Amino acid sequence: MQEKGTISIHTENIFPIIKKFLYSDHEIFLRELVSNAVDATQKLKRLSSLGQVKGEVGDLRVEVAFDEAKKTITISDNGIGMTADEIKKYINQIAFSGATEFMEKFKEANDANEIIGRFGLGFYSAFMVADRVDIETLSYQEGAEPARWTCDGSTEFELSEGSLTERGTEITLHINPDSEEFLSKYRLQEILDKYCRFLPVPIIFGTKTDEEPDGEDEEGKPKYKSVELPNVINDTNPIWTKSPNDLKDEDYLEFYKQLYPFSEEPLFWIHLNVDYPFNLTGVLYFPKVKNEFDFQRNKIKLYSRQVFITDEVKDIVPEFLMLLHGVIDSPDIPLNVSRSFLQADSNVKKINTYITKKVADKLAELFKNDRAGFEEKWPDIGLFVKYGIVSDEKFYDKAKDFVMLTNTEKQNFTLTEYKDKVAAEQTDKDGRLTYLYTTDPQKQDAFIQSAIKKGYDVLVLNSPIDNHFISSLEQKLEKTSLKRVDSDVADKLIKKDDNPPYILTEEQTTQVKDIFDKAINKPAYKVELESLNPDDMPVTVTMDEFMRRMKEMAQMGGGMGFYGNMPDNYKVVINANHKLISKILEAGEEVQPQLAKQAFDLALLSQGLLTGAELTAFVNRSVSLI
Repeated sequence: MQEKGTISIHTENIFPIIKKFLYSDHEIFLRELVSNAVDATQKLKRLSSLGQVKGEVGDLRVEVAFDEAKKTITISDNGIGMTADEIKKYINQIAFSGATEFMEKFKEANDANEIIGRFGLGFYSAFMVADRVDIETLSYQEGAEPARWTCDGSTEFELSEGSLTERGTEITLHINPDSEEFLSKYRLQEILDKYCRFLPVPIIFGTKTDEEPDGEDEEGKPKYKSVELPNVINDTNPIWTKSPNDLKDEDYLEFYKQLYPFSEEPLFWIHLNVDYPFNLTGVLYFPKVKNEFDFQRNKIKLYSRQVFITDEVKDIVPEFLMLLHGVIDSPDIPLNVSRSFLQADSNVKKINTYITKKVADKLAELFKNDRAGFEEKWPDIGLFVKYGIVSDEKFYDKAKDFVMLTNTEKQNFTLTEYKDKVAAEQTDKDGRLTYLYTTDPQKQDAFIQSAIKKGYDVLVLNSPIDNHFISSLEQKLEKTSLKRVDSDVADKLIKKDDNPPYILTEEQTTQVKDIFDKAINKPAYKVELESLNPDDMPVTVTMDEFMRRMKEMAQMGGGMGFYGNMPDNYKVVINANHKLISKILEAGEEVQPQLAKQAFDLALLSQGLLTGAELTAFVNRSVSLI
């Protein structure tokens, strides 16, 4: 039997297109061919279970071998095999009609994965790296004849009688000069580790050398010695394919080490397992991330039937869980997945919602069953929870019961608990509740102490997401606002009706304001006199809560560019009732500016705003005044 023909794609241009345009992803040829080989073994297994295969199927496996001298890579399996007619059907016909249509669709595609997936080019990805491809195959069907197919990268092929004596398929790639990097054991091992590490069929990898014929078989054909390849390189039954009931904590931790050998142990994990309305298995781990918001993203690996697809899972996993680690496997997601597919597919949206629910349920369970343990983990998991609350309304509905607010005393409260704690002292004259917070307990300590003296509690909100979290809480909590503890003097943070009487006359007020305006002499600092507790600081420098938030959001890329370009503006609050202000009024004109400047610099110093030459001048002036 010998036949020559033309592959029915109606164009001479397809192979140059494959080689040129898919080159950036050319390593995926190995994933495609090994996946096809695995599919062939799985199909045989299914047919055998249905009683459609005679005899035993034996130990199913896939072999990947390379011969550096011959410049070949061979992928072989003992799966279902093909007849000559099946080769014509599956290999010689590509699912599109001509170069014009291909090029039109190609323009829409975003990457090689999409092109391969859209046009059924899995096998043809071999021509990205090979000048010639040979197929030797023998079908499992009784009485089938072995067949050989060869093609040199043009649209011409040759189909003839094959030489295989055992069921299966062997594909040999004659590697082109531009792709000789793949004739390296290290490079092939790297690709197999990436894509084939958890395939469900043993993958055997090694070198292969041509052997002289070892006699002849019964029909007089030459027999060859089989070449032993090294051991299996993959785990055919990874943890996510098992039942959680069959696993111990050590199994999950061991698998985590396997995936991330240099990482700290995870905090806890979630085993995913659902078969309706979509298929999904996997294990997601909560790593220790602290406040490193952009650290180690893309650590979740997406698989389809145990074949690695990508670690860019943005649309499958909710944005706020992108810092998780682990594995997701879904046969509902095609191997050659594209960005546009992930964004449009309804199953992907369902998976996204399911993962959100599973994570929320797991956190709620941890909180309920072991609150002390949950609070201990809160510094690590708080980032996930707050990000989820900001970005996902459904997640907030569950998380509002276990999100923690932590104060400067390191005490943790749920939203309900905290409201109960501060409602009596921190409700203003209009019935609005005010939560006070610090972003830097060390730097803002003077303000914190002033607030505590008044009987107020101060939260610590210093993670990268807290600016957005604060705004989100204000939208979600009834009649509640949040103010940074240094956004005003303690007496003015929460508006009450019990302000102390104002002791200065109108003339004295004007005089004090004039003294400080001249001493400070900076347009960014606006002087105001207030009726405050005589024990409070004489001068306090604050920044308006709204302006500061807008500037911070602008710095984080929150679309507040107008505010981001505005210069910093501060309020200088003079405590009209403090005895130092009276002393300045009584002092001589030559001393007044010095005392005012000294009081102002002390206020700057408490905010960490006094630096450089101004700090030096302050120190020298302090010595002089003493």
